[in-house]
Amino acid sequence: KSSPGSSPRPRGGAARRAVVVGAGVGGLCAALELAHAGVEVTVCEAAAGPGGKMRALPSDAGPIDAGPTVFTQPQVFEGLMDAVGESLDAVLPTETAEVLARHWWPDGSSLDLFADEARSLEAVEAFAGAQEAGRFAAFSARCARLYRAFEGPVMEAEAPSPLSIAAAVAPKALSLTRDMQPWSSLWGALGGQFRDSRLRQLFARYSTYVGGSPFLSPAILMLIWHSEAAGVRKVQGGMRRLAQTLATLAEARGAAFRYGAEAAEIEIEGGRAAGVRLADGERLAADAVLFNGDPGALGAGLLGDEVRGAAPALTWRRRALSAWVWTFAGRPSGLPLAHHSVFFSGDYAAEFEALDRRRRPPGDPTIYVCAQDRSSRDVAQPEGSGAPERLLMILNAPADGDLGPPSPEEMRRCTTATFGRLAASGLALEPPEPTPETLTTPDRFAALFPGTGGSLYGASPHGRMHGALSSLSRPTARSKLPGLYLAGGGCHPGPGVPMAARSGRRAAAAILADLASTSPSRPAAMPGGISTGSPTTASGR
Repeated sequence: KSSPGSSPRPRGGAARRAVVVGAGVGGLCAALELAHAGVEVTVCEAAAGPGGKMRALPSDAGPIDAGPTVFTQPQVFEGLMDAVGESLDAVLPTETAEVLARHWWPDGSSLDLFADEARSLEAVEAFAGAQEAGRFAAFSARCARLYRAFEGPVMEAEAPSPLSIAAAVAPKALSLTRDMQPWSSLWGALGGQFRDSRLRQLFARYSTYVGGSPFLSPAILMLIWHSEAAGVRKVQGGMRRLAQTLATLAEARGAAFRYGAEAAEIEIEGGRAAGVRLADGERLAADAVLFNGDPGALGAGLLGDEVRGAAPALTWRRRALSAWVWTFAGRPSGLPLAHHSVFFSGDYAAEFEALDRRRRPPGDPTIYVCAQDRSSRDVAQPEGSGAPERLLMILNAPADGDLGPPSPEEMRRCTTATFGRLAASGLALEPPEPTPETLTTPDRFAALFPGTGGSLYGASPHGRMHGALSSLSRPTARSKLPGLYLAGGGCHPGPGVPMAARSGRRAAAAILADLASTSPSRPAAMPGGISTGSPTTASGR
């Protein structure tokens, strides 16, 4: 377990100042550690509350998590809590999931996967036969080997390089190469692993966890299965509770949160980041600035021309997937939904052909449904009592949100495809379709997260060797501009709640180490007033 929070405190004199742009999970983790170390922290966030992509939207049944819905790798947050003198179990009540997910196919078949490996093995055997169960066991072992091999030299490393990774894995290079299959796509590797096409489709879906197509992403992404199989928790009160908890702990240590405060420019003095100008003209001086938005916003000049070189722009060819997301209260019936359910497309190749080549939502999409009021512990889920349930539904979409909103025809086509797939699978809904106001499309994500085009995962993982080493090309905690640091799902080690948290801890460690090695004298206060130019803006999340 890494301990980024053990970096030295800034030495002597007055407290040093840090401005965190964005209250996503990476920025929140960094703000907590910095404030705990005695740094004066101000977090400016364009939204009305913390969380970034970990947001919640209202419904008739209560707030619905409209971003991440699973809490994995709790050891990342246990390490953070240890570093600031807290207990994760004490500050964040969670429930361990017995059922990881329930999967449905167009032929009516279904498969539950469990936190208990033996139960999953039994379920796969009943679903696809003893030989496929044996292949599943071998696959799980393979994913575990890959995860253990690359967690330290890649995920926990501050700035991994091909040489550092090669040195770390050299003793097992031959076997790991066989497991990685660097010459193969994830889809191709799974074709050699499983004979049952449904299992191939199920585990290929894990490429979408980082915004990629299984037909274009590297085989090494199969290790994501191990992360989920190692344990999923349901946060009591929803994932928004995690963001609120981190913000509350940071505030208790002196961090100031400014919501509705949009960052317009990162200001430079003497060749280093020296503060942030907000959209209303207010200036916040700082010894360190942490940007917790997509680094592509910097490369696109959305935080000022002087910081363009701090990170590359995210061109449309390199964007990971976006999504169409419904959040609404409804009454499902006909099928026993689990807390997490997946309804697979009848033609996976056609689905990703539409996404990747034709740049449009597929006619027969794979749909993820989170029934947030259902327990993740019960194996046999009864139908609801008739009261409306909070439902989140997600299907993948190309990240072309900067081209504008979908046309009315595309909205109707996508809505029909989505709820037609669910109805064909046997799931009835009341109402049969939610209202358009409950749908978030890529153009809205592009507005919420500037510089992304609506991509929810940063850069695409596509490409054999490029994809396998995509984390090496992601910006790390220290940007190319002194005094400017980066954190979030667009940075190393990648997208997802635990990965963004790791990036925030890495950024806090880098800031603390750099502040401790420099003079404690503060820079001169920046002049007040509003610039006469027309500023470009970014949401700072």
